[in-house]
Amino acid sequence: MANFDMAELALKSVCPNNAMKYDDKEMPSIMVFIPKFRLCDVLSTADTSVHPAFRVNGVEIDGFWVGKYQTSHYNGRAYSLPGENPANTAGLDTFVSYNRAKGGKFHEITCAEWAAIALWCHKAGKEPYGNNNYGKDTRESLYRAIPTSKDNDKTGRVAGTGPVTWSHDGTLEGIWDLNGNVWEWCAGLRLVKGEVQVIADNNAAAPTCDMSASSAAWKAISAATGELVAPDGNGTTQGTVKLDFISGKWTYSTTIAHTTGANGCSFKDVACDSSVGAAAKLLLQALAMLPDAALTGDGIDATYGGDYFYINNAEAERCLIRGGSWGSGGSAGVFYSSLGSPRSNAYGDVGGRSAFYE
Repeated sequence: MANFDMAELALKSVCPNNAMKYDDKEMPSIMVFIPKFRLCDVLSTADTSVHPAFRVNGVEIDGFWVGKYQTSHYNGRAYSLPGENPANTAGLDTFVSYNRAKGGKFHEITCAEWAAIALWCHKAGKEPYGNNNYGKDTRESLYRAIPTSKDNDKTGRVAGTGPVTWSHDGTLEGIWDLNGNVWEWCAGLRLVKGEVQVIADNNAAAPTCDMSASSAAWKAISAATGELVAPDGNGTTQGTVKLDFISGKWTYSTTIAHTTGANGCSFKDVACDSSVGAAAKLLLQALAMLPDAALTGDGIDATYGGDYFYINNAEAERCLIRGGSWGSGGSAGVFYSSLGSPRSNAYGDVGGRSAFYE
């Protein structure tokens, strides 16, 4: 442990609010703490309820730890380490199992956790840049990162490096690569033939949560009340929130008139029709699946950085990836969501991120 003690000392001297979290084999991951906050802290609501990322199986937690770096895989386990090629070419279930193999409360980052970070960034006016343009950000001309792969003759993945503008809070202590580099699997939200289904609160973070395709933990969202209800298994549950592509933008509704397959629009343009009530809208906003146009303040970008929203509402199951990749350009960012991939998607531009709670 002497070497780890020296590494911890070095980490604390530069990033005092970061920590090394150890798995059951005493192997470290560098992680960043996200403290608990309320919905009204990050959204234009008077609701003082804690954000769902801070509630697991009915128990409120003080916060969660998230990998400072995108996941790297060693010996069937997931780690957050500097200077590594981010893991890729593996499906959602692999990323989930490699995190759970570490023991304790390690898990693949969830939709609720990613959303909590994204909403904090938005409210603070700090939506991060990243590797979305072959080694640099589209808005930066000089900065570069250390490449770990090539896309033809251009830079592909990078090793968790880059300027502090690539950090979620604009400091060395922040989380890197939430914008671009590789997409990240996010557990706990999916589409089934266009119907939005979630695992309640942040229960997807629990080590015993069944997230298989047939799990009873998956619930649809009542459009009228925002309550979670058992889905019918066909994506046609009466009165639940679904995604329809209307006039060139994705719209939450209780019906689907346009089964378009894969399509996209700017995240800022995602909307709800009159069938979706206030409670359901608030849940979608809390999960960073719906913009909050009423939120105002210093530095808040009403365009959400130009981030994109890409959906396939024609398939039996499509699971969530977020952030974009090295070639996503201006579409990438903390609010860039894609529900176009099956859980088996094993592409070189899709990776993940570890998280942990105590």
